[in-house]
Amino acid sequence: MSVQEFRQYLFPADDERINSVKGLDAYQYREAATKDPFTGGLIDGWKKLHPQPFSGVTSDGTRIPGLFALGDARPGEEAPTAAMVDAADTLLANLTPEQAERIRYAIDAVEWQSWANPEFMQYDTGLRLEALDQETRDRIFSVIEASLSDDGFTLIRDLMRINGFLGDVIGLSGIMNEFSYNFAIYGEPSEVSPWGWQIFGHHAAINCVVVGTQLVMTPVFFGAEPNCIDEGPFVGTTAFDDRIEHGRQLMNSLSRPMQERALIYAEMVDPDMPEGRFHPGDERHLAGAFQDNRVIPYEGVRVSELGPESRPLVDAIVADFTGYLPSGPAAARRREISDHYDDTWFSWIGGWGPGDVFYYRLQSPVVVLELDHHTGVFLSNTTPARFHIHTVMRTPNGNDYARDLVCQFRESRRENA
Repeated sequence: MSVQEFRQYLFPADDERINSVKGLDAYQYREAATKDPFTGGLIDGWKKLHPQPFSGVTSDGTRIPGLFALGDARPGEEAPTAAMVDAADTLLANLTPEQAERIRYAIDAVEWQSWANPEFMQYDTGLRLEALDQETRDRIFSVIEASLSDDGFTLIRDLMRINGFLGDVIGLSGIMNEFSYNFAIYGEPSEVSPWGWQIFGHHAAINCVVVGTQLVMTPVFFGAEPNCIDEGPFVGTTAFDDRIEHGRQLMNSLSRPMQERALIYAEMVDPDMPEGRFHPGDERHLAGAFQDNRVIPYEGVRVSELGPESRPLVDAIVADFTGYLPSGPAAARRREISDHYDDTWFSWIGGWGPGDVFYYRLQSPVVVLELDHHTGVFLSNTTPARFHIHTVMRTPNGNDYARDLVCQFRESRRENA
């Protein structure tokens, strides 16, 4: 992406919408967002979805049982549980009593479902990083780093820095900065019992649960506007280039009949889309914030029908989406996903030539992966652009937030009591 591609969409200095919120902090903007016609409408719509009892994303409204087995992870697939517990214990031991009370929730608390990806703070769950001293923030980052791969930790820090870069460029650093994110801990850090953590804010959200040596890290939302930094201390930072290119390569690898089957809509805002298929905030992606119970029918073409030249590209997409996980859980997750390739569907919206924008989804009983190019929010492009990307990953059929495994753990404890 060229520098000029996103910079030509910077709002003018006298733009009323940008200037009307300059100088506001996260809490002032939180209130102002409820009164704005666009963001207020999003907030009202999402309020109807949270809190609802969790059941999980499905393809037809009925959960498939028996997909997720509680137990020790296979050799080589273990979570870094001891390091995660160590980092979490250090964090908790150094908080003030007020901070410790505010950061902690029960393992099955409804607050799990309060995460969101917009720049406005709809739910103030846990501790706000920008309100903390550097030492406390560093201890929080140690928990996150202990739970992710090196690439995964680099990615989330890059996205947070891109958020700060955008805030600086448009003069809204009180609303969007490197630390405008919320962090919470659920349950008691343990090498045996379920516990986890959550971070969320603009274009970055992770929900992480560890049950013994098993780790589940969904829902996950990663995005960027723009997807690069072209000046300042983090110049050269980019995001999602490979993820975009793998999707385009996969679509180009298909025969024309297969492309026609994978293509569910030719245009990003297509006149054939039914009511509700396009959302003003989510645009085309379906499994984002507050969509914990959404029914997402399978669409497109089965992966099992793709030719031998296409399968490695499916693997590449899966590897890229799961690359934030530590090596053991990444291996487990990729095995779990590939075991269901016979019931995995690939679908596409938009073009797939050089420079085209698009949406794609891989979906099976155990995973939903989405990538979507978006219009501008703090840049002025009124059509989807390559530099504004949303990506989502979920574990459907009840195991987002490791909810299925947590229920199994509790049941096993009752049986052994």
